[in-house]
Amino acid sequence: MKVYQTNEIKNISILGSSGSGKTTLAEAMLFEGGVIKRRGTVEAGNTVCDYFPVEKEYGYSVFSTVFSVEWQDRKLNFIDCPGSDDFVGGTVSALNVTDTALMVLNAQYGVEVGTINQFRYTEQFHKPVIFVVNQLDNEKADYDATVAQLKEQWGGKVIQIQYPVTCGASFNAVVDVLKMKMYRWKPEGGVPDVLEIPADQMDKAMELHKILVEAAAEHDDVLMEKFFEEGTLSEDDMRAGIRAGLVLRGMFPVFCVCAGRDMCVRRTLEFLGNVVPCTDKMPRLVTTEGVEVTPDASGPTSLFFFKTTIEPHIGQVSYFKVLSGKVKSGDDLLNADRGSKERIAQLFVVDGQTRTEVPEMVAGDIGATVKLKDVRRGNTLNGKGCDYRFDFIKYPEPKYRRAIKPVNEADAEKLMEILLRMHEEDPTWIVEQSKELKQTILFGQGEFHLRTLKWRIENNDKLQIEYSEPKIPYRETITKAARADYRHKKQSGGAGQFGEVHLIVEPYYEGMPAPDVYRFGGQEYKMNVRDTQTIDLEWGGKLVFVNCIVGGAIDARFLPAILKGIMSRMEQGPLTGSYARDVRVCIYDGKMHPVDSNEISFMLAGRNAFSTAFKEAGPKILEPVYDVEISVPGDYMGDVMSDLQSRRAIIMGMNSEKGFEKLQARVPLKEMSNYSTSLSSITGGRASFTMRFSSYELVPSDVQEKLLKAYEANQSED
Repeated sequence: MKVYQTNEIKNISILGSSGSGKTTLAEAMLFEGGVIKRRGTVEAGNTVCDYFPVEKEYGYSVFSTVFSVEWQDRKLNFIDCPGSDDFVGGTVSALNVTDTALMVLNAQYGVEVGTINQFRYTEQFHKPVIFVVNQLDNEKADYDATVAQLKEQWGGKVIQIQYPVTCGASFNAVVDVLKMKMYRWKPEGGVPDVLEIPADQMDKAMELHKILVEAAAEHDDVLMEKFFEEGTLSEDDMRAGIRAGLVLRGMFPVFCVCAGRDMCVRRTLEFLGNVVPCTDKMPRLVTTEGVEVTPDASGPTSLFFFKTTIEPHIGQVSYFKVLSGKVKSGDDLLNADRGSKERIAQLFVVDGQTRTEVPEMVAGDIGATVKLKDVRRGNTLNGKGCDYRFDFIKYPEPKYRRAIKPVNEADAEKLMEILLRMHEEDPTWIVEQSKELKQTILFGQGEFHLRTLKWRIENNDKLQIEYSEPKIPYRETITKAARADYRHKKQSGGAGQFGEVHLIVEPYYEGMPAPDVYRFGGQEYKMNVRDTQTIDLEWGGKLVFVNCIVGGAIDARFLPAILKGIMSRMEQGPLTGSYARDVRVCIYDGKMHPVDSNEISFMLAGRNAFSTAFKEAGPKILEPVYDVEISVPGDYMGDVMSDLQSRRAIIMGMNSEKGFEKLQARVPLKEMSNYSTSLSSITGGRASFTMRFSSYELVPSDVQEKLLKAYEANQSED
């Protein structure tokens, strides 16, 4: 393959719902581009893009796959993305390094929830979108209904470039209103006959052509003026106008294909080669320091690594985009994130698992390399004198969590190595070893996402694992002030132990005034504040430690030991053993012994006094509450709301957005355990949701009672 220049490179993501036919379209593009001699099928498990064993097992894409096609002296780099929302990480990575999105729709189902979800990401990253209506030969295909749904969602920006003469089993021809020709295929597909538009189609074709001309003129002042003067535009003028409209997201062209029979794929590639903007025409990326970087082959060398995979017999394959300059085999580069030096031993153009070595790549191109020592997904490698660093890929928050452990406890370390490796391959698999819960927690985008990981570990790595319901990271706090004292005294021959601590605990909140006077049991306790320490707890909230000792009742050197004792109880609250938070402790009195007092004595006295006071201070359990946003078709709204209310949700608001209802709610984490599965079941897979941690809130009294009983029963068993 020749070395393509920046103005000859186009980077395109292939998006769409599961079952829309993205991988089949990719296979047809590879065939038309001469990359492969024979088209594989998803059913046979022999496609270029779905080559991992788990993808062959499930029959659809799990990972995004890079491939490229040389077409009309252009290099078209594609990334075929998974359709399932569970594997959205690959889609997010791809959209960040490509310039245009090809959105594939199944003509049987039209606009699906996956279409809408993925379109939102194109909005977020401001990427041009081209709609491709696929599977027009299916007996239930309905092109007109699909276009109507597209227009309902995205209005007049949806502009037809083509339409089928017929749909269903007889599909074999489309009318192209840019070329103003009809394309007709023989049963085997491939190269079409290019014909004049039949008389019975001319009125419809002219009407759509006029709409296309007006849309093309709209985004370029020169073209608009020419259109007003001449009443039409040439084909080249229309291409320029469409390109401008794509970059501005002012128009979304619609194409027709039947990828399974290789019909209209060649024409789609022709459009991509002629009209889609090259990478140098797109908005510039910005470094973490705010420097705008131009994709210029003569600029400093900078590579951004957006994906890694582990391949059999090879190890780690690292995928990158050249953001500036050029890179050659043998170049020595510096990792801006990790400070290590790397040598690029080989450069590859990739088509799935097939790699073709090339000597050089320039700004805008996408490629891969192998056997790097210390490069992770998200790292930037720079040439000499360049200090660029990029961090522009942000992944969605996880929606599903499970505790994971090996069936054989001896395999725990091996499992952790596998999980960390898999996180590199899919960053939306997140693993956390929770000291608090004493569990390894695995986070993902849904049940199927984690089930896929389990399949891979058990089948590829031959390690049996099991999932379980994760514990909830509750917190404990207090609701009123309380006082306690404790004397630790021990005499057992030799040096004794003595320490006495008097303290007051109370709920802490930001901005509360300094402690002054407290009354307990008819007695008044006046505080003289000597010193205050505010400790930000690693599990959230604060502990405020106030020294109110007067008259030298406790030597200052013992105060750190008292604090240490209190912290040990904060790490294991008295109600359920959960972390405690948001407590102010005033140490106001105590006693010490000139010989027997030491740090251990005051640590124990402080811990026990704090524990006693905490139990008297109206202790309460707090639970994590999440902000949840659900996007749901209107006809399922009632069922979704009923389900949420059964989960102790508080509905915060709702609004309509292009045929979908958006619900905002606050839901306890405990109630979100199987929500992704339930929501899919209720709505037939047509709804989606996001969740983000909001705050800790008091649990209802009946829930607290159950938690206390469960903790007591567990303690008894232990």
